[in-house]
Amino acid sequence: MTDVENKLIIGTAPDSWGVWFPDDPQQTPWERFLDEVAESGYKWIELGPYGYLPNDPTRLAEELKQRDLKVTAGTVFTAFHRGAKQYDEAWEPARKVAELTAAMGGEHIVVIPAMWRDDVTGEAVENGELTDEQWADLFAGHNRMGKVLLEDFGLHQQFHSHADSHVGAQKDIETLLAATDPQYLNLCLDTGHAEYCGASSLELIKNYPDRIGYLHLKQINPEILAEVNEKNMTWAAANLAGVMTEPPNGLPDLRAVIEAVEGLNRPIFGIVEQDMYPVAFDVPMPIAKRTRNYLLSCGSRTRVQ
Repeated sequence: MTDVENKLIIGTAPDSWGVWFPDDPQQTPWERFLDEVAESGYKWIELGPYGYLPNDPTRLAEELKQRDLKVTAGTVFTAFHRGAKQYDEAWEPARKVAELTAAMGGEHIVVIPAMWRDDVTGEAVENGELTDEQWADLFAGHNRMGKVLLEDFGLHQQFHSHADSHVGAQKDIETLLAATDPQYLNLCLDTGHAEYCGASSLELIKNYPDRIGYLHLKQINPEILAEVNEKNMTWAAANLAGVMTEPPNGLPDLRAVIEAVEGLNRPIFGIVEQDMYPVAFDVPMPIAKRTRNYLLSCGSRTRVQ
């Protein structure tokens, strides 16, 4: 491979425009999102929550073509630790996302695990620690889904460790990677969620280079994170408090992360996510432009296409 082929490709997602739900009047309309992504200089996007962008493949393909945009991945949610029956509950919505992602030429599905406490009230909906049986169910569910995604749709499952979920801390991520099939599951390394949960992005890249399949690039404000931990705030409350910060103002050091990822010597997507729901419509695009320019300055093989 040449250096050009081994590039880190920077993209963005609806999340960076404050989009968390398929339909919400507080969110940027999807047409404006696509227009502003293109104006900001990005070429690659994620689909975001299923139903936010048009679900009809023909229409979505035309909308993307008009703006010279392409799709990297779709996103699905799972709770496999809750038992074998969870697979059927997860698969029907996952199938729809997989079909649309594949139709758009995407190659990845980002999979986010369920959170163990209510994001509004902060009350625990289940135990924050998994039993051995629950871990086994989680491993089995993801191996099964990853196999179907790959064999039926040509899509790669990228597991997204997440705040307030059972897989967020370093040891949890390492447990997951040790017990799952690398053919069917690798890591969507979300630098912000890793930092939030006390995991080290650089250590994960160093120790599990072959399992880094995809990136979400974001930063955490360490001062606000200390307050979040002190007050035991939920993920949603932490976001409202400003725990996410515009690069390069927070942690981890994204320049170091990008240099480490470039050292993997293979092409990989790095998708910008600036969690900030809800947000005024005129706020996201200037941040998106500045973040793009900063990330492109961080590595010798970092590109937008």
